[in-house]
Amino acid sequence: MKDDAAARADRYDVRSILGGVRLRRNRKADWSRRLVRETTLSHNDLIWPLFVVDGDGVTDPVASMPGVNRLSIDRAVEAIRQAADMGIPAVALFPNTPASLRDERGSEALNPDNLVCRACRAIKAAVPDIGLITDVALDPYTSHGHDGLIVDGRIANDETVEILARQSVIQAAAGADVIAPSDMMDGRVGAIREALDDAALLDTQIMAYTAKYASAFYGPFRDAVGSGTMLKGDKKTYQMDPANGTEALREAELDIAEGADMVMVKPGLPYLDIVWRLKDTFGMPTFAYQVSGEYAMIAAAAAAGVLDRDTAILESLGAFRRAGADGILTYFAPDAARLLSAD
Repeated sequence: MKDDAAARADRYDVRSILGGVRLRRNRKADWSRRLVRETTLSHNDLIWPLFVVDGDGVTDPVASMPGVNRLSIDRAVEAIRQAADMGIPAVALFPNTPASLRDERGSEALNPDNLVCRACRAIKAAVPDIGLITDVALDPYTSHGHDGLIVDGRIANDETVEILARQSVIQAAAGADVIAPSDMMDGRVGAIREALDDAALLDTQIMAYTAKYASAFYGPFRDAVGSGTMLKGDKKTYQMDPANGTEALREAELDIAEGADMVMVKPGLPYLDIVWRLKDTFGMPTFAYQVSGEYAMIAAAAAAGVLDRDTAILESLGAFRRAGADGILTYFAPDAARLLSAD
C-alpha cells in the first residue's frame, strides 16, 4: 500500500494535468523570449518633456525631480540636439515664466516673443527635424496658477477658449509642430483647429490632453514651472475626477469630432485602464504622460536602493505600450534611449 505522500503525487501528476503544454519553454532563453515578445519599446515611442527658463547658460536643477533641470534656451537647444542624435523623435516644451510677467489674465501667453516662442524658433533653427510639441494652457502665465481666466470666482470656459485659440496660433507660427492643449476647457480643440486653419496653419497637429485627471501626481511639475506656490484652490472643476473612466470616452469622442489628431491620458501608470479603453474604442493615435510624480517616485526609490533604476524605467514604459499607448511623454526619455541602444 502506497503511503499518503505517494498517493497525493499520483493524484497531482503535473504531466497529466498540463497535457504537454508548458509555457515556460518559451521563457527558457533570451532569444526565445525576444521571439515571442508581445510588446516592444523603441526610441520611436519616446517624447521628452523639457522645462525652459530665461537667461543664458542656465542649468537649474528641479529639487523635487532629481536629474531634471530647467534649461535656458541655449542649453535646451544643445540638449535637444543630443536627444535627436539618440533617436528621440519629439520634445515637449514647458516654460517657467518669471513671476514679474504673470498676471490675472495670463497675458504673456499671447506675446509672440515670450519664452516658449523664442525657444521654438531657436530649436527649429538648430534641430529642424525634431518634432516640437508646445503646451497650450494659461497656468504657466497666470498669477493665480489656474489654466483659465477667473471670472466671478469661477474658471470661465468660453473666455478662456478664445485666448487658447490665439495662443495656439502664436506658438504654431513660432515653429511648434504639435499644439497640445492641457487646460481641459470644453470646446477648445474645435476652436484651436478653426483658428489654426484660418491662419493657414493646416499642417499643425493637435495632441489633445483628452483625459487629464485632477491628480496628486503633478506636484513636482508645478514646482518646475513655478506655479505650485501660486495656485489658489484646486483644479477639480475642470480636470477629471480620478474615480471616472467612462467619462474619458465621452471626452475622447468630443476631442476627435472637434479635430484632434492625437489623444492623451494624464497621468500615466495609475490610468493604464483609461489608455486601454481609449485605444480599444477609437483606434486613434493614443499617448500617455508619465508625469512628474511618477518620475519622482521611481527616482527616489532607486536612490534609496529599493529598486533597480534602469529596469524600473524600461518596465514602466513597457507597461504604457502594453496598455495600447503609441508613445509616452517621459522625463526618462534620454535614459530609456540610452538603455534601448545598449540592449
